[in-house]
Amino acid sequence: MNIQPGLYQHYSGNFYRVLGVCRHSETLEAMVVYQSLYGDYGLWVRPLDMFKETITKNDETIPRFKFISEMWTQPPTLR
Repeated sequence: MNIQPGLYQHYSGNFYRVLGVCRHSETLEAMVVYQSLYGDYGLWVRPLDMFKETITKNDETIPRFKFISEMWTQPPTLR
């Protein structure tokens, strides 16, 4: 199971850059490696299944992380 690297937006509005998928060394669970594009620009990991799941917000089913683009040259401006 893979995920496309690139720019994603969390349902709360923040932007992230997905670097790729790795495996947990003990469980072999697929994990998404991503970087926040705000604050300290920290690196994070999250289980792939959780990254790809949908949530319900205002009675609408939406992705937890929405793919925005494959390539970008600078972080987007938040509105």
